[in-house]
Formats: sequence, structure tokens, C-alpha cells
Amino acid sequence: MQPTTANAASPLMSDTETKVPALPPLLDPTIATLLEHSPGRVMELVEQFGSPLNIVWPHILHKNLHAMRSVLQAHGVEHQIFYAIKVNKSQSLVHAAVDAGLGVDASSLYEFRDALRAGAKPEQICGTGPAKPDAFIADLVSRGALISIDSVEELAVLESLLSDYRDNWPIRVTLRYRPSASLQSRFGMTANDLEHCLRKLSTQKAAFQFEGFHFHLGGYRPAPRAEALCELVDWVDTARALGLSPRMVDIGGGIPIRYVESDSYDAFIASHHDGHYRNATTPTSFYPYGGRMDAQKWLSLFLASPCRDGQNIADYLKQENLVLGLEPGRSLVDQTAVTAFRITRVKALGENDYVLFVEGSSFSACETWFNSEFLQDPIHLPCGLAGANDDKPCRAYIAGHSCLDEDVITNRFLPFQSRPQTGDLIVYANTAGYQMDLLENEFHRVPMPNRIAVNSDLTTVVLDDLSGEAE
Repeated sequence: MQPTTANAASPLMSDTETKVPALPPLLDPTIATLLEHSPGRVMELVEQFGSPLNIVWPHILHKNLHAMRSVLQAHGVEHQIFYAIKVNKSQSLVHAAVDAGLGVDASSLYEFRDALRAGAKPEQICGTGPAKPDAFIADLVSRGALISIDSVEELAVLESLLSDYRDNWPIRVTLRYRPSASLQSRFGMTANDLEHCLRKLSTQKAAFQFEGFHFHLGGYRPAPRAEALCELVDWVDTARALGLSPRMVDIGGGIPIRYVESDSYDAFIASHHDGHYRNATTPTSFYPYGGRMDAQKWLSLFLASPCRDGQNIADYLKQENLVLGLEPGRSLVDQTAVTAFRITRVKALGENDYVLFVEGSSFSACETWFNSEFLQDPIHLPCGLAGANDDKPCRAYIAGHSCLDEDVITNRFLPFQSRPQTGDLIVYANTAGYQMDLLENEFHRVPMPNRIAVNSDLTTVVLDDLSGEAE
């Protein structure tokens, strides 16, 4: 089933009342049913585990993977998908990815260990990231994981380990390329460095097993990635001419998802202004929350992009017997989690304007720290005290509990049909992707927020703890 909008669960004012289009979140049907029909159950969970509370539905990852694989299989492209573990600290999501047969993209020694703890085989893990610490490199080598080499210097580190790890030969590696669209990036290798490393590897075939190329770009458009892959066509030929056998081109992540309906998003972007923000400043950059392209459409466009000799990318990969490597994070955890904040204070700012202080901080919903906004409306769940909520429409922004004036979950004034009160919940949907825990910390010595993993009907609730183990 496709995600639905949260109109039934969200008591936001209508467009005609606010003059600004609402941005109700898209919701997986399982989550929509819970919030609309069993809000009391969410209240109970927050009472038990505290606020903010991150609730994770690991089974939804399998649905996202199925949608992604269906496109790749329709194009007949051999592929290897590595779950980008950095997207979220939930170990239940890592377990779901491993159980689904995915590899894991690990960018630190700690992510690597969590992947192993979840049951991932070392050969299914790719160690990525720039300037890897020596201890991380050594652990990758000793266990036989794939290593994405970011630089000439990193290859030199690997060469220095050869004598100590002779029993682990050949060391499996890819080379990270710096595409022409990212020449100012500090990541990956220029053409000269790439050629240097290829020649080095070609003279040490007993020690190294060269498996292919890797790149990672910012942004979310398929075209730059298609162009980058096409730039590697000649490098594949060069590697083969040197007697190497590249088997894969890994294009990294950056596959977009949709948080809100596209029409609502376009209408909002066209009409919002400084007066809609408590700091009188309209952000200039947003994630494409209501973009017209979901993961399936993105993959289809990428694979259909022109490549060499009139071929598209899918045909080129098949002809050259190359595996397409992917490292999705956000697109695999789409719709897998929500974050619930409990309101601790409602402070009047003026007639019908309020600030809602919540138990928690913007470190658990972090877009404002990047001078942007998490552009979807949260869902207001009243605590149910009779007569407690003023039924007069109002607007409010949401702030954290800390002493920092910048601790604001949203600078945007949100419209409410009735004034929220202390004890109500504010629920943000779709927070698994780089939202709930990217910046979380124990500021003011407040313990880290709890994360729980649940099944579809909440008959199973387990603590998905911060050490990375679902108990």
C-alpha cells in the first residue's frame, strides 16, 4: 500500500483559514491507522518510555526494498544494495536490512561492529568514508570486508599493512572517484590519482582484489549520477587494459523520497514568506520534501539515461557484466519511524500566537540547525482532558526544553484548529532518515531519547537501545 496523507489524524486548519497551504505528512497505512484510531496507545508508550520517543516499524524497510528491487529487476540489471547504516542508529533497522539480504555501508568502526552484531557477513559490508582511521582499516582487512579507497594516501596505508595481514590477501577494494561535477570536493580521487592507484593495484594482484569504482554525490537528481557513471566508462576500460577485473560501479546514495503531497508542497513553496516564521526569515534551501520523484521513478530515470554508443546505462551495465552498487539510506527507511514529543508548556506570544515547549530538543528533529525546516506538519494528539483544549484556532511554533534560544524544532508558525495544552503530543512522521538522531546528545545531562521497535499492530514492543541492540 502507498503512504496516505494525514488529514484524518491532523487537526490543522484549512487552507482558507490560514491562507498558507497545509503540509500534512504522507503516512504508511499502518502508522496512519494507529494515529487516527489509537492515539491513546501512543500516549501510553510515551508515558512508559519518555519524551521524545522514537517509534520504529522495521518491517516497512522490506516494502521499500521490494519497490526498489522491482525497478532494477525490470531493467534486468544485476545489483548489490548496501544499507547506509549512518541514516539511523536503530539496530532493528540494521537487522531488517540484513534479514532482507542487503549488504551494509559502514563509515566508521562502530557502524562496522553494529553491522556484524546484526548478523551481516563481513564480505557483505563495504567500508566507506574518507580518512578512515587505521584501526578501522585494519579491522576491515582482517575480516575480509570490501574497502572503498578514498585517496592515494589511504592506499598507502593499506600497502603498509600487507606484511602484517598476509593471511588476509587478497584485500578487496574499490576506488572512489571524484566526478567532474564535484571537483571542489575533498572526497574521492582526481583522474591523475585514480590512474596512479590503478597502476599500483595492477602490480600487486596477489595482495589486492580490485572490484570496481565508487562515487558519492550530494543532491538528489539522477542526471549528475548518470553523468558520473558515464565518466567511469573509460576507466573501466583502462582497468581491464591493466589486467584488472572491475565487477561493480557503486553510485552511492541520494535517492529521494517524498514526505508530503507534491501539489501541497508546490503551493506552499509558492506562497510562504517571512511572516510565516517566528524569526521573520524564510529559509532559502530545503530538502525536496514534496518532489515529483520517488525512489522508483528516480531509479527508472537513472537506468534509462544515455551512456555509451547509443546505449542507456542499464544496457551498458548488462553488456559489460557490471554490477550496479547502491548505498541508499533515507529511501530504505522511508516511513519506518515517527518521533513523539510531549508538550510541557504553552506560552502566549500575542493574540492567538503561541510557542509550544516540548520535552525534548531540536537535536531530535534537527533541520533548523542547518538553517532549514522539516517541511511537514506535525500531528497534534490531544491528551483527552475534558474541556482542556481551547477550540479557538491559533498558530504556534515549537521549541525545545534547553536554555539555547536556537533550540527550535520549527521556526515556522503552524496552524492549529484548537490551542494545544500541556500533556498533548506533537508527532512528527517519517523521522528515520537523518532526523531523529543525527545530532542527539545529552545536553543539560538529559538522557538520550528512547527508541522502540514495534510490529505492525504494536503487539510486540522492544527497546531498540542506544548501544545498537534491540532487546
